[in-house]
Amino acid sequence: MNMNWSNRISPTVRDLPPSGIRRFFDLVAEMKGVISLGVGEPDFVTPWNIRENGIDSLRKGYTMYTSNAGLLELREEIALHLHGNHGVKYEPRNEVLVTVGVSEAVDLALRAILHPGDEVLIAEPCYVSYSPCTIMAGGVPVPLSTSADNEFRITAEQVEAAITSRTKALLINYPNNPTGATMPREELEKIAKVVEKYDLIVISDEVYEKLTYVGQHTCFAELPGMRDRTILLNGFSKAYAMTGWRLGYACGHSEVIAAMTKIHQYTMICAPITTQRAAIEALRNGSHEVNEMVASYDQRRRLILKGFEEIGLPCFEPKGAFYAFPSIQHTGLTSEQFADQLLEDKKVAVVPGNVLGSCGEGHIRCSYASSIQNITEAIERMGSFVQRFK
Repeated sequence: MNMNWSNRISPTVRDLPPSGIRRFFDLVAEMKGVISLGVGEPDFVTPWNIRENGIDSLRKGYTMYTSNAGLLELREEIALHLHGNHGVKYEPRNEVLVTVGVSEAVDLALRAILHPGDEVLIAEPCYVSYSPCTIMAGGVPVPLSTSADNEFRITAEQVEAAITSRTKALLINYPNNPTGATMPREELEKIAKVVEKYDLIVISDEVYEKLTYVGQHTCFAELPGMRDRTILLNGFSKAYAMTGWRLGYACGHSEVIAAMTKIHQYTMICAPITTQRAAIEALRNGSHEVNEMVASYDQRRRLILKGFEEIGLPCFEPKGAFYAFPSIQHTGLTSEQFADQLLEDKKVAVVPGNVLGSCGEGHIRCSYASSIQNITEAIERMGSFVQRFK
């Protein structure tokens, strides 16, 4: 007798939609001649000195487990990095946790703090995993919609208006995926006052921190009174072109880090030692290569913005990350219709904005972490495509 699996799957998991980003990634993998502006991945190879450090660790026989929390040497480097760059101090032994990418850190943070029914305020548009991870942790995602009119920034007034008796946390991501928005320090300070007033926890995903082109990044934990109520998340994927190495970290009060470590030790045990050894080199000697990559991204940022202007797609100027979020509303197509038809007709892959939050409808996400040649050709193809809607 065949097993009826449809009745055996957890309803929570069954009802979650699959990632809209991965759907397009899978379609692209099956097509030839596609230019992909879809997946948010650097087109750079991990700098050689970082790769060499990982290779050398294998030569030396570093193939064992590490502490659940990660190599102490790496945690010390992370703490030094945060103190040197943002003036915020963390104790490496009990306030820093090394994770398998920042995505795991998001999941751990939510599972560690949420009681069933707790609400999490999430600035949208946003990375696709925030709401699903909230739901899987037993929480209720509450979107805070943003738009180009306010530079895709949430406001303190907006946060306060959304707070209820069940609100537990605020989840933010600046520089932002998918819009490229950044947040000025003075605006974060206003939000911090609301956070303190209502005794909220802040989960701050700052994985695009180093990819800031206009102004200076402010680490939320460095704001007055915010260190111990912030779970600071960061990692190596974007700035150091280490997506496939899968390494992130979380910093915060020792009690929440202990709770996150408890979950981590039962699910992941530890991050791979080879990756951790490479990350030590990245923090110690990777800044020059990071600066070169950021300068290249900035050049591409300006190129894609100019291209969108020339073909008639209004686009908010991204000030960080490596995404542009142009409006396609004048075409009369939904975001998914636009992305599907563009891929089919012109073989250019983009991400429909609605999969990144309902307020993303009418937009598409385009990653400019691609070659200048690819960006130029993609803009040309998109220009030909949107001509039919004028």
